[in-house]
Amino acid sequence: MGNCGTREESAVVSGAHHQVQRIQALSVASRTFPNPGGGGGGDKRHGHCRSTSDLSDPCTPRNIQDFSKNALLYTHVIAFTLFELETITKSFRSDYILGEGGFGTVYKGYIDENVRVGLKSLPVAVKVLNKEGLQGHREWLTEVNFLGQLRHPNLVKLIGYCCEDDHRLLVYEFMFRGSLENHLFRKATVPLSWSTRMMIALGAAKGLAFLHNAERPVIYRDFKTSNILLDSDYTAKLSDFGLAKAGPQGDETHVSTRVMGTYGYAAPEYVMTGHLTARSDVYSFGVVLLELLTGRKSVDKTRPSKEQSLVDWARPKLNDKRKMLQIIDPRLENQYSVRAAQKACSLAYYCLSQNPKARPLMSDVVETLEPLQCSGGGTDEVSSLSSSSLASSQIAIGGPIMSGRSRDDRLQQKIAGTIRPTAGCRSPNPNCPPGGPTACRVR
Repeated sequence: MGNCGTREESAVVSGAHHQVQRIQALSVASRTFPNPGGGGGGDKRHGHCRSTSDLSDPCTPRNIQDFSKNALLYTHVIAFTLFELETITKSFRSDYILGEGGFGTVYKGYIDENVRVGLKSLPVAVKVLNKEGLQGHREWLTEVNFLGQLRHPNLVKLIGYCCEDDHRLLVYEFMFRGSLENHLFRKATVPLSWSTRMMIALGAAKGLAFLHNAERPVIYRDFKTSNILLDSDYTAKLSDFGLAKAGPQGDETHVSTRVMGTYGYAAPEYVMTGHLTARSDVYSFGVVLLELLTGRKSVDKTRPSKEQSLVDWARPKLNDKRKMLQIIDPRLENQYSVRAAQKACSLAYYCLSQNPKARPLMSDVVETLEPLQCSGGGTDEVSSLSSSSLASSQIAIGGPIMSGRSRDDRLQQKIAGTIRPTAGCRSPNPNCPPGGPTACRVR
């Protein structure tokens, strides 16, 4: 993601037109179009199509020339023409703008048979690259490289792209409810309920776990509330893969890279050394989880000096049973399970550890969050937290970090308990089922 010379830039731009022609020809020949129903998992449409684990392959495209050579990998992604994207956005009219960011402007559009024969009707989001500098092109290329091969219900689906002359555009599935950032921090919005917040946290965690568990891990590197988009059912999906990096291989412990990301979310060791690992994403997840719990921004200069950094202000309270509930978002109006809140706070505490090795794996985070979901159930039951989750994250509510014990020993343990209906709930919640939410049944 570093700076490039003009020689590389000219080579990249000169190869773009040929690459578009080639992939368009392949798209017409194969008549393969995207499924508008969202992320799917590893369906094989042609013999050349590879699974997500193939990102570990050394031939994964690193520049536009390699991208054109590997065009067959992306037959489920459409190469749109600039004219087609101008048509569906009414020439990029200002009233079609969904948002703006560092990459450029995002517009709403609608594709159907009138755009191209064979296309299914669905709304889309069209992201237009800001033409200034090569950095934007590299991010565009990174997004196409990763999302052109990755498919998962918690990743935003890449429908297509456009690369004509110096124009770079990306076409995604349209996410009806916009970003998590807007729902958490816009004053005009209705506060998200506890169960919705935990559902969003779980969905985002599943997206990260999927990336980290590829044969060659993918490090997202820019996990934050503005990059978590929500569909009509509040399903969380990760977007904006412009800073994503292929993770370390073999004996490598980290990837050395130029420090990029967002202040307030980046892991401290990455900021200090440029050493990037999957645990860097875990730290960022901890920040977002903290934002979900508190309703506060990661950095807020409008607050008193000691409260401007959310992590600095909140983390000391996260492992103190008496203080942790004091930081829960007051807009929740006590409508949550105390025990679920304690577990979520403890999870955030370990995700935010200064020592990367003390942070849990994202797969363990998923297993920890799953019992905290508010789901229909009408009877008392025994709920258990996955022991593999404890093995890595070493989560123990109100207790010390487990140490001096092997992973195998801890895998034999189960945390289980039965709680009476609504026991542990801070106050009755009319939205929970008669037996109390799952979160209320987790000890």
